[in-house]
Amino acid sequence: MTNEKMNFNILTNCCSSPKSTMEASTLPTVIIGGGPVGLAAAAHLAAKNEPFLVIEVGPTVGHNILKWGHVRLFSPWQYNIDKVALKLLEESTWKAPVMKRLPFGKDLVEDYLIPLANMPQIKPFIKFNAKVVAISKQGLDKMKDANRDQQSFILYIEQDSNTERIEAKAVIDASGTWAQPNPVNADNVWTKGEELLSAHITYGIPNIKGTERTKFEQKRVAVVGGGHSAINTILELAELDGTEIVWILRKNRVEEVYGGEARDALPARGQLGSRIHQLVDSGKISVHTPFLINEIVRDNGKLTIHGTMRNEKYSIDTIDEIISNTGSRPDFNFLREIRLDIDAATESVSALAPLIDPNIHSCGTVRPHGEDELRQPEKNFYIVGVKSYGRAPTFLMATGYEQVRSIVAHLTGDQEAAKRVELDLPETGVCSTNIGGKSSCC
Repeated sequence: MTNEKMNFNILTNCCSSPKSTMEASTLPTVIIGGGPVGLAAAAHLAAKNEPFLVIEVGPTVGHNILKWGHVRLFSPWQYNIDKVALKLLEESTWKAPVMKRLPFGKDLVEDYLIPLANMPQIKPFIKFNAKVVAISKQGLDKMKDANRDQQSFILYIEQDSNTERIEAKAVIDASGTWAQPNPVNADNVWTKGEELLSAHITYGIPNIKGTERTKFEQKRVAVVGGGHSAINTILELAELDGTEIVWILRKNRVEEVYGGEARDALPARGQLGSRIHQLVDSGKISVHTPFLINEIVRDNGKLTIHGTMRNEKYSIDTIDEIISNTGSRPDFNFLREIRLDIDAATESVSALAPLIDPNIHSCGTVRPHGEDELRQPEKNFYIVGVKSYGRAPTFLMATGYEQVRSIVAHLTGDQEAAKRVELDLPETGVCSTNIGGKSSCC
């Protein structure tokens, strides 16, 4: 199918009702999110000559990744590039990176996602600075059953202060969770007090040694969280002049965050645990655990963090800045009219929950899965990528590529390929690293 025909189908069918099965088949599959998994879905659909449209909320593909562009991944390039996308790129003048090297987030966007998005098979079918605000079924509310599976999806998209109504035969939600951070409140509830202090609370992975250095240098900084992101944050803060570090964890013992250290099968990840272990032992960090935060107040230009430690009231005062590395959560608000099966605990796709539960699994023990596990009650609607894992932090990029490979195979009628497992990972899984002082979660 030519680019012109694909574009024609999208434009002429966006606001009309399909009058026949053949006409409905020419509607696009809409992909929400122009990150690695969303673009992988686009590459697979392009390879099958299937019409598609990518909706990206930012001004470029990989918009959210650029917010942690200074972070280096644990996984080498070979696990960060989708196979079909790679084949598409190799047919152009694209220069492949050294596959055994570990890229930064910025490299992932500039050396892979942007070249992929600029391929003629994909570029005309991406809408930037566009936000999906609602999805429904054509002429139906959530409660109506009649001919529901035969009706197309209707997406309401805001762009340039206008709302556009787009029709689709399938929807792949790869919007991620980055824009939905968890609060520092230990009850995981957003409070007005925390929201009002947002100017002094940084969520995510700040560029401490770069653009945000002055925000934390010569300050008393509290870091909340016990994962790789928090560890990396602390290691980078420790390199600043005159910065005092307060580490707040919810774990019973700080030793729980060190991991396998020298025993870790991924040396870079082991080094991360060893370095934070040495830093804690040196006494350069004030560790407070298990500290459960329930309130933050500001007085005389300083923050005081209130909560409990071992069932006793506890407070930490004279804090200048807080960095929250407490994870993120999926946004289901725009899916209110879609029938979903979501696990009550993890907020993941329900069938995935027992496979990815972080109380049981790490990145390397999540088995491959595809269309069958990701299937929703709403036919041809899928949640993929990190959003499919809900609040679980065990997602791998390569797993997301396998998800969309299987889904596209199913949507295009190749059920044998949809059920086949084609995921290739090292036994320990692939997470992120501290080589070069950069780190992230899975």
